[in-house]
Amino acid sequence: MDAVGIIAEYNPFHNGHLYHLQKVKELFPDHVIVLILAGHFLQRGEPSIINKWDRCKLAIQYGVDLVVELPYPFASQSADFFAHGAISLLKYLEVRHLVFGSETDDIKTIETLVDTQLNYPEYDTLVGLYLKSGLNYPTALSKALVDLTGKKIDLPNDLLAISYIKEIKKQYCHIEAHCLKRINDYHDVKLSPDTNITSATSIRKALKDQINIETYVPHEVLQYLQTELHFIDDYLPFLKYKLATSQDLSIYQGVDEGIEYCLIKYIDKIESYDELIKNIKSKRYTYNKLQRMLCHILCGFTKEEANMMKEIAYIRILGFSTQGQKYLNSIKKNIKIPIISNYSKLKHPMLDLEFRSTKVYAASIKDEKKKKKLIEEEFKHHP
Repeated sequence: MDAVGIIAEYNPFHNGHLYHLQKVKELFPDHVIVLILAGHFLQRGEPSIINKWDRCKLAIQYGVDLVVELPYPFASQSADFFAHGAISLLKYLEVRHLVFGSETDDIKTIETLVDTQLNYPEYDTLVGLYLKSGLNYPTALSKALVDLTGKKIDLPNDLLAISYIKEIKKQYCHIEAHCLKRINDYHDVKLSPDTNITSATSIRKALKDQINIETYVPHEVLQYLQTELHFIDDYLPFLKYKLATSQDLSIYQGVDEGIEYCLIKYIDKIESYDELIKNIKSKRYTYNKLQRMLCHILCGFTKEEANMMKEIAYIRILGFSTQGQKYLNSIKKNIKIPIISNYSKLKHPMLDLEFRSTKVYAASIKDEKKKKKLIEEEFKHHP
């Protein structure tokens, strides 16, 4: 029994994700599909609009066999951290293939760029020079690769693909990478009028604006989008409280170079996350980097914790199909770290952080019974 891996957020699950799953099944019809799923806070520093348990149910309903959680210290950080955690989990789970979407759909070019990063000392020198000039890391990375290879890679899924393949090589994984061409623009903020596949960003914006999105998601997803959704501005009052009461903001992950003083300057003058980020954004600090920083402040994720949690400490199972359970049983004797389904099996600071982030995530729920239920699910839920 062999396995193919996918890494996703499903924020929310839409027709593009369904297309991706169908293609994975076509490529690997006899393989178990293993999904590494980000939890309640995601790679761009946003809350997931629906909770991870519902996203897990949808994933299994549409063909995933085993769903494993990507812990907060990896799920909510930059591409290299995100990829390190996800690839580590796939390696532990003995997955032999990884299928991801990319804008270029050119795996050989991506592998060439990764080899340049890993094997050319000039690459690190160039990135350092570009960073010193005031550029942010993704731009510095892209410009250094252009200088050395003549190839430009600056779109988000291509950059994430580079991080995936780099981790596969650095960890000496027996994982073969495969890419699928993205058929929509990751940055689209408007629903695509000529197709039923559009970006998750545009779907989230439409949901916030109460625009009908039923054309763009599988039918079974709609019921989950008719509940109380989680939008980033729902957390603004809590962020303001945290900024007002924290004596030292510099302890939190991502708060560097005195940027905390900018936060304090603008926090009482703004009415949205977007307004705050645009006031403090610069060439060096990308929008997403700042949004992640605010997420870390909100969840109390400190630099000390980040330094303690650089490696995957456990495999947390969120859900599985019958085939997924069989696959897990067939490999678990070879896995060197704990496999857990609930908190009773392990005491670990990374789980404590996960519980804390879920309590923050639940804070915006107005119904106290629903809030309590979601928090309790974090340590009571069984796959």
